[in-house]
Amino acid sequence: MTGLDDVLDAVGPRLRDLRTRRGRTLAEVADQTGISVSTLSRLESGLRRPSLDLLLPLAQAYRVPLDDLVGAPASGDPRVHPRPQRRGNRIFIPLTPHAEGVHAFKMILPGRTGDPIAQNAHAGYEWIYVLSGTAHLKLADSITVLATGEAAEFDTRTPHGMASADEHTVELLGLFSPQGEQIHIKDA
Repeated sequence: MTGLDDVLDAVGPRLRDLRTRRGRTLAEVADQTGISVSTLSRLESGLRRPSLDLLLPLAQAYRVPLDDLVGAPASGDPRVHPRPQRRGNRIFIPLTPHAEGVHAFKMILPGRTGDPIAQNAHAGYEWIYVLSGTAHLKLADSITVLATGEAAEFDTRTPHGMASADEHTVELLGLFSPQGEQIHIKDA
């Protein structure tokens, strides 16, 4: 067996593991990709050889790079190339590739404009660390000032929002858990 055969043989179990970890059925994946349930089943069991026309829609459906599906070796380039996302006047840079579990991100807040701090609330728990600048963290009606090097964590069901405390840009590192687990582990 060649190295290529080994790589291709590992694709099926990798696809099955990815689908089950995401809690999806073959029928759900088939509906999303247009690939029949029987073809998906044969791919996962190794009875069908994976091809690019099957793997591309699966990579899109699972939101993973094609390299992850085939287990491609690392290129040797350790750099990460996240795509910044602009939300209003803020910039979010996702640092984790998948939508499940804890989300890591960098957030850049522009200097204060004098506008009130917009708040929202949703299920989950968040931890933030100020990389540079001074931030106002508003939780319900209370404002906490966080300087460079300080961190905070909070239940995101509480109305919350953040803004620069002054005219300078603020850079934050954040972790968000949609399941609501606290990030900080407290000693007993």
